[in-house]
Amino acid sequence: MALKIACGQIEIIAGRPDLNSKKILHHIAMACQSGIDILLLPELAVPGYFLGDLWEQTAFVEDCAAYGDEIIAATENCGDLCVIFGNIAVDNSKRNEDGRARKYNAAFAAQHGKLLTNGALPYDFIVKNALPNYREFDDNRHFYGLRQLALELDKNVSQLHQPLTITAHGETVKLGLMLCEDGWTENYFLDVPQLLAQHGSELLCNISCSPFSINKNSKRHRLFGSAARKAGIPLIYCNNVGIQNNGKNIFTFDGCSCVYGPDGWLLTDAPMYEEATLCAAWDSKAKAIDTSDITADPRSEIGEVYHSLRYGCQRFLEQAGIGKMTVGLSGGIDSAVTAALFVDILGPDNVLLVNMPSRYNSPMTQNIAEQTAQALGANYAVIPITASCQNTKEQLTQTKIHNYNQHNDFHLEISPLIYENIQSRDRGSRVVAGLAAAFGGAFSCNSNKTELTVGYATFYGDICGALAPIGDLWKHHVYELGRYLNEKVFQRQVLPEAIFTIRPSAELSSDQTVGTGGDPLIYPYHDKLFRSFLEQWRKASPAEILRWYSEGTLAEQLGCDAEIISEAFPDTRSFIADLEHWWKLMNTLAVAKRIQAPPILSITRRAYGYDHRESQLTPYFPREYRRLKAQLLNENE
Repeated sequence: MALKIACGQIEIIAGRPDLNSKKILHHIAMACQSGIDILLLPELAVPGYFLGDLWEQTAFVEDCAAYGDEIIAATENCGDLCVIFGNIAVDNSKRNEDGRARKYNAAFAAQHGKLLTNGALPYDFIVKNALPNYREFDDNRHFYGLRQLALELDKNVSQLHQPLTITAHGETVKLGLMLCEDGWTENYFLDVPQLLAQHGSELLCNISCSPFSINKNSKRHRLFGSAARKAGIPLIYCNNVGIQNNGKNIFTFDGCSCVYGPDGWLLTDAPMYEEATLCAAWDSKAKAIDTSDITADPRSEIGEVYHSLRYGCQRFLEQAGIGKMTVGLSGGIDSAVTAALFVDILGPDNVLLVNMPSRYNSPMTQNIAEQTAQALGANYAVIPITASCQNTKEQLTQTKIHNYNQHNDFHLEISPLIYENIQSRDRGSRVVAGLAAAFGGAFSCNSNKTELTVGYATFYGDICGALAPIGDLWKHHVYELGRYLNEKVFQRQVLPEAIFTIRPSAELSSDQTVGTGGDPLIYPYHDKLFRSFLEQWRKASPAEILRWYSEGTLAEQLGCDAEIISEAFPDTRSFIADLEHWWKLMNTLAVAKRIQAPPILSITRRAYGYDHRESQLTPYFPREYRRLKAQLLNENE
């Protein structure tokens, strides 16, 4: 008789152990009725993962433990059902290194109302070994890891990784249980999956709380498939769905739970962003796993991006109680994509689009904005800002200012740049914010990742809002997403073709006009340049860029067309001037703007916020850069 195993891919709500536990108990009841023998649930399924310093609140932690006890007790009258779930574990007799009560990120295996143990640990739960402390993760701040515990116990950590023996209906399986990062073996000296296999595990299981990023699922398949193949035994990966945040970044959890055979091949997987139950059967005699052999249809990269954006925005709006959105619609690609996204989520009646022309806005962009609103069927308004901005300028320049120290009066002058910012703030802080309050709901920040990198935005103007849905998308992603919206989502031309062909412009002065200039960024090149500064695991600096340029490998290293670089920069001096210009902007005022930007929905491997952490510093050019610059300019003089 085969053991029936179910992977419960549930939606976890961070900070709500009451709701999560209610859902878990429901799944336990269903598993009992369905004759399931082992029910797997995700990591930290009771409390959620990204909770900030709520982990330090004693009452919350005690509630999580109490709800965990209820889950354990629920298995008492469920026959031989074994429920494996993630929760926080507390040892009040010990202290973390911060002096607070000892906390573990733990996996509990409950059967017959009691907990199972692997016999090697001093606890009746499994302790997470690898505590991630990169990107958005900060586990050492709150949890004590297995490696620390082994040192405290004066034991070899490898010996603490032992399988759990689970018996049901006279059939047994030795389950090698891991928590999320324990299975990501590339950057750790300890190979937990292989240790568990060496110690007799017949089946590997990884319970996770793993957020989405572009190409994340393919990396999971590579890592977990390799682990299963190397161990020569099947592996089950159980992940959750939902959204969680760390204040500055909103992360989507895509699920994609799956089962791998002993050869590393994917046998079956659950769909993205849907609650699901993934089933498998373990034949204890043949030591083999059997599944339905059905895998979800793969999506294109931009399809995954859209799916993640839509899911994340929808869940964020639901959590925040926002039912209506106001979007400033300029006639450019960023605001059009943002508008289409919210129309798809909320419906056209709950979205208000507003075009706010000044004397610098062309009839072309105004027409594109109206065409977009009409195609989307949304509410639309046109509110000119020339008079109000002129009034602000007059107030600022004509108001007498008295200096009580010098005992004299003076007036201020408004530069062209200051007037550009006045227009942006008038649109954002006055018109869009005011409309959102009157219409109900909130308003959106339309900034993309390229603009955020160099601070191509105005304080309290176009960088304000409740959410930056495309703030982790490079400009080329935004264009791809616009095409996807037309072709796949709406299946008609809601974004006019002209929006993809006109050269972007802020249209804030006579020097910034559509088609003739205004936007200094060369997106096919600068997108890739900025990405190398931010998203590479080993971040590039101007030193690497200049070295690749001198070696003739820059286009290859960045992944862009060599002709774009040569056409944009006819000589070394112009290339260096451009590089230094953007590097200085990225590392000065742009940092302050990013700090004050709205929460960003994270999509890539490194999003601004608490995924990419930064301090306000002065720009620094490494010694190698200074040496190469002097050498190259001397050679080309």
